[in-house]
Amino acid sequence: MTDKGIVTRPIGRSGIEASAVGLGTWAIGGWMWGGTDEKQSIDAIRASVDAGVSLIDTAPAYGMGLAETIVGKAIAGQRDKVVLVSKCGLVWHVGEGTYFFEQAGKPVHRYLGPSSIRYEVEQSLRRLGTDYIDHYVTHWQDGTTPIAETVGELLRLKDEGKIRSIGASNVSEADLAAYLATGALDAIQEEYSMVKRDIETSFVPTCLDNGVSILSYSSLALGLLSGKIGPDRIFADDDQRHDNPRFSLGNREKVARLMHVIRPIADQHQASVAQVVIAWTLAQPGITFSLCGARDPTQAIENAGAARLRLAEHEVSTITAGMKDHLVELDR
Repeated sequence: MTDKGIVTRPIGRSGIEASAVGLGTWAIGGWMWGGTDEKQSIDAIRASVDAGVSLIDTAPAYGMGLAETIVGKAIAGQRDKVVLVSKCGLVWHVGEGTYFFEQAGKPVHRYLGPSSIRYEVEQSLRRLGTDYIDHYVTHWQDGTTPIAETVGELLRLKDEGKIRSIGASNVSEADLAAYLATGALDAIQEEYSMVKRDIETSFVPTCLDNGVSILSYSSLALGLLSGKIGPDRIFADDDQRHDNPRFSLGNREKVARLMHVIRPIADQHQASVAQVVIAWTLAQPGITFSLCGARDPTQAIENAGAARLRLAEHEVSTITAGMKDHLVELDR
C-alpha cells in the first residue's frame, strides 16, 4: 500500500484531533471473547501507537476494569501520544439505576447519577495511570437519571480538567436530543458497519447539523467483515459469536460473495480486505472515526494501515453496489 499519512479528524468542537482509526479494547478485556493475554494485549496497544493510531477506546465494563488496567500499562511513558476514550454508566459498585447483566458473578446496572460518575472517573484515572481522560462517554443510557443532571456532573469534571470532552453511546433519538439541548455534546459512539447502517437515517443527519462527531464501533462486525471468517469457521462455546444469528452459515456465505467484490479493490491498493472495509466506513458521510478491535500486534498494525488508505469515489460506489447485491436479507 502506498504510504500516506494517518488521517486525523476532530472530536466535535472540542479542539481535540485523533486518528480516524481507533483501537477498541473490548476484546482485550476478555469478557465474551474467551479471555485475554495481557502481554499480547499490551504489545497490540503499543503496536497501534507506533503505527500512528492515537485514538484508544476503553471502558470499565471491559473485563470489569481489566481493559483499562492493560491500557494504562501499555501507554505508560507515552501518554502524550494517545487520545484516550473511556466511559461511565455501567456500574457494579452500587445497585442503583437499571439492572443490565451479570459479569464475574456481579450484577451490573446502568446508572449515571452524579456521585456515581465521579466515583467511576476516579477509578478509571487510577487504572489508566493518568490524571485526565480526553473523551469521556456515557456507555449506556440510564432512564432513572435526567440527562441534564448527568451532563452537569460531566461539565464539572471537565472544568476540573479530569475530562476534556463529552460523549454519549447507545443513545435513542430522544436521548440525543436531550444531550444536544445541553450544548455540551462533542460526539456519540454507535455501532455502524456494512451490515448495520440504520444510523445513516437517524443520527447521522442530526450530528452533521450540530457539529457532533460519530465514533463507529464494530466496523468489522465482530470480525464478520474481516475477510477472515468464511463459511467453514467454527466458534468456541464461550465466543459470543457462537450463537449470534449474524454469524449464521447463510450470512457468512453472503459476506463471502461481497468479499469477491472488495478483494480486487484491496489488491489494487496492496491492502487487506479488512483495511478496505474500514476505509469504506470512514468514507461514509458523518462517520468520523472507526473503532477497530485488535488482540495482537499483527491485527493492530493492519487496522492502523486503514487510516492511510484513501479509496477513490468510484471504489466506494462499487463496494456500496456490491453490498446491495449481496447483503440483502441478512440475518440479524
